[in-house]
Amino acid sequence: MSGLNPPQQAAVAYVDGPLLVLAGAGSGKTKVITEKIAHLIHGRTFGPEQIAAITFTNKAAREMRERVGKRISRTAAEAVTVTTFHSLGLQFLQQDGKTAGLRRGFSIFDTDDQQGLIRDLLPGTPDKDAVFAAQSWISKMKNLALAPEQAQELAKSLREQQIAELYAKYQARLTAFNAVDFDDLIRLPLQVLEQDAEVRRRWQDKLRYLLVDECQDTNGAQYRMIKALSGERGLFTCVGDDDQSIYAWRGAQPENLDELGRDYPNLKVIKLEQNYRCSARILRCANAVIANNPHAHLKKLWSRHGEGAPVRVWSCKNNEHEAQRVAAEIQFLAQAHDIPYAEFAILFRGNHQSRPLEKELQLLKIPYHITGGTAFLDRGEVKDVLAWLRVIANPDDDAAFLRAIGAPKREVGATSLEKLAQMAHGAHIPLSLAAQNSSFRTALSARPAAGLAEFSRIVASLRERSKRLPAADIVRAVIEESGILAQLRVETKNEALFLRRKENLDELAQWFESERRTASGAGGLAAQLALLSNADRGEPGNQVRLMSLHSAKGLEFRTVFIVGCEQGSLPHQASLDEGTLAEERRLFYVGITRAKERLYLAHSAQIKRWGEQVNLLPSQFLDELPEADLHRDGVVRDDQSEETQARVAAHRQAILALFD
Repeated sequence: MSGLNPPQQAAVAYVDGPLLVLAGAGSGKTKVITEKIAHLIHGRTFGPEQIAAITFTNKAAREMRERVGKRISRTAAEAVTVTTFHSLGLQFLQQDGKTAGLRRGFSIFDTDDQQGLIRDLLPGTPDKDAVFAAQSWISKMKNLALAPEQAQELAKSLREQQIAELYAKYQARLTAFNAVDFDDLIRLPLQVLEQDAEVRRRWQDKLRYLLVDECQDTNGAQYRMIKALSGERGLFTCVGDDDQSIYAWRGAQPENLDELGRDYPNLKVIKLEQNYRCSARILRCANAVIANNPHAHLKKLWSRHGEGAPVRVWSCKNNEHEAQRVAAEIQFLAQAHDIPYAEFAILFRGNHQSRPLEKELQLLKIPYHITGGTAFLDRGEVKDVLAWLRVIANPDDDAAFLRAIGAPKREVGATSLEKLAQMAHGAHIPLSLAAQNSSFRTALSARPAAGLAEFSRIVASLRERSKRLPAADIVRAVIEESGILAQLRVETKNEALFLRRKENLDELAQWFESERRTASGAGGLAAQLALLSNADRGEPGNQVRLMSLHSAKGLEFRTVFIVGCEQGSLPHQASLDEGTLAEERRLFYVGITRAKERLYLAHSAQIKRWGEQVNLLPSQFLDELPEADLHRDGVVRDDQSEETQARVAAHRQAILALFD
């Protein structure tokens, strides 16, 4: 443990009971988790197959798995379970799904599938807002680990009763399709673990020691899952930071850190307060801001790094002026200090704030990457192939059938599908099996019947081959034999666009090759891929990163710009109206602690909204910063004359370059 500081060493060494590690930003929490896994194995306290490290994103799990692989043998590293909550839930259901009422080959409904199902269940013709609201309510109930019947019992108002009834119908439809949604990947395993003592004992014996990363982001169901797996013995290390809890909008409960102390009276608490990332000035600003929030466990970050540059506070005329200053400063710093573009980040409260920034970066020919664009798995051609894979793996998946039959179109229109659905419903069979039935097809006109017959022939052939061929080969066969690639060629006239869309399909096949070891069969891999998100793709190259403050968590950059530091933006207007500023302050704190060397905080005096100029006030959070560590516009500092001259010269060169 020579590379660890004393609190880190204590956190790694303690294995006798429940442990909470309060890890401040940049304090080396991932290192503690990986070193503790190595310590548990090298000390022969637990076998590698008895250890599970659980985090929230596939990217974080991959990075942790790579780090663990450098500390222990390859065989041991492969035996350790390093996974996300949802992937662990998927693994549970693949092994014990029968106890949750699932059959083999079940499907995972994505957001589009869920919304389509809810739209069918709502009366009339519901708009997008109504569908989204219903989906959010159902998700909220599942995150509280409430089954439909429990939600109905707890419903008080008429509106709650209606939502609970919709939830019951929605879940019944999922059961009929032999499908689950993302929230079920936690709710259903938890339901089994809490109700079935034999299954619970088996999983507790299987995973004897748990390490949970980002524990402050757990919702109610995930917290109960930790308790169910660790049992009364409480052999776990939970690592978290209540100051970085910024996901309440998706069900995160930072109070779960306090709940651990009540559920486990012998809980040991260790604080990691040494920061290895930020300069001293940046840390003092972060500490000053977050000190205004209430704390059950007060932390004060410190660093052995030098003082660093003052935190710059820019007062701009409007968001266009703000964007111009940001782009010019990036150009200057990149050239004057030879800083790669990948070491710059521009953070904002909402994605709409990126537009003027993009314009100015393009003008200065600065490469950039926006986090949060269209997710890879949300691209139409990719979703089409995944729908085919789902039908191949699970004939009961009606939602996948309805997408696959139209990818490409086979002259099977809505009227024919509706008639097929009526016949399937009457026979109590899924649509894909009804499509295989020749007597059902004869009830349709010739063209849709022929289209259904051809579709069923291809699916049957691919399903048979999927039993013996690698999943990546099945993906490539689907791309070719389904007609998806041929249809792309016909409908995409632009050659460059066609090649990009074809590359998406090639990348999908490559993903299946790389994930071959983690699941068996095309159906298992399709389920694994359904858990992935845009954040799990490879890192962009040497580009300036533009992203929301929420997306920046877990990242670090040499230079960070936080734009839009105004009342109504950061903190958000909804928080001001409701008087709930704690999470907005935590969001600002997360943004500050992404910066290693330089931090810029910009606010505008005006913004154009709905065609009118609106006056803005600087964020109240700026007044919480220590004045001695700031350099505000209009205040001349003794150490700036040379840098100012260099900056002016760089700006002049940039202007001349535009005319070149």
